[in-house]
Amino acid sequence: MATALSKEILPPAAGIVAPAVGNREKPVITIEAGRKWAGFDLADLWQHRDLFLFLTWRDVKVRYKQTVLGAGWAILQPFLTMVLFTLIFGRLAKVPSDGIPYPIFAYAGLLPWSFFSNAVTNSGNSLVGNAALITKVYFPRMVIPGAAVGAGLVDMAIAATILIAMMAWYGIAIGPSLLMVVPLVFITAIFALAVGMWMSGLNVKYRDVRYALPFFVQIWMYATPIIYPIDFVPARWRWLLVLNPLTGMIEGYRSALFGRPFAWGHLAVSAALSVIALIYAAYSFKQMERDFADVI
Repeated sequence: MATALSKEILPPAAGIVAPAVGNREKPVITIEAGRKWAGFDLADLWQHRDLFLFLTWRDVKVRYKQTVLGAGWAILQPFLTMVLFTLIFGRLAKVPSDGIPYPIFAYAGLLPWSFFSNAVTNSGNSLVGNAALITKVYFPRMVIPGAAVGAGLVDMAIAATILIAMMAWYGIAIGPSLLMVVPLVFITAIFALAVGMWMSGLNVKYRDVRYALPFFVQIWMYATPIIYPIDFVPARWRWLLVLNPLTGMIEGYRSALFGRPFAWGHLAVSAALSVIALIYAAYSFKQMERDFADVI
């Protein structure tokens, strides 16, 4: 006589749905795709803040690992560029600098520009560089390009020590307007995150981005008033320069550092365009994010 062996049915592990035996019942846990547009899931990003800090610190350490000068490269890049621009544009081409010594005029523009260009380049390549992490673990993908921008802020803080020394050398007093540097850095970081996040998503699908991005950033530098003041551009073309969000930011940094009147209209345009760019980049990133694990 055959005896029936009783089987103990174990509960499924978390996140795993056990198939129904004998009948086609609905699974207890259903995993569905998120909404087509969810924007910034701030609660999810806040829960992964430790991962953001870890990735930011990792990017800083990896960047200067096994280098002789270490974090000194964060200072040398804008400083040597400033020296070159001073010789070519300040001494030979006699480009005006609004009555400010050309070296510190150029460095005040190169400091935020170096942060922006490095943040965009590094965040644009960040998803491809973390392919193994993306395909194995769930977390908000925005954390990766955001960490690249956060690492750039560390470099900017280090390079700012040269600017402080130059202000002391040229006898430029620090005034209350210097407090405006904080919101200016915030706006610059928002715009860098917007461009870098959008580029990082495109780079997953179109690898041409990693080759085109450095060229695009280099051209962008000459369309930004870094080596020349905005008044150097003819008045009839100046409105095009203002449409570049970095124009109002660079002007704002110089006004904050040198105690000059702020061009509030240009700053408002820069802030508005930065927010619009961030919203659009987040929307595009959300659409592309669904295919990251499949095509990266």
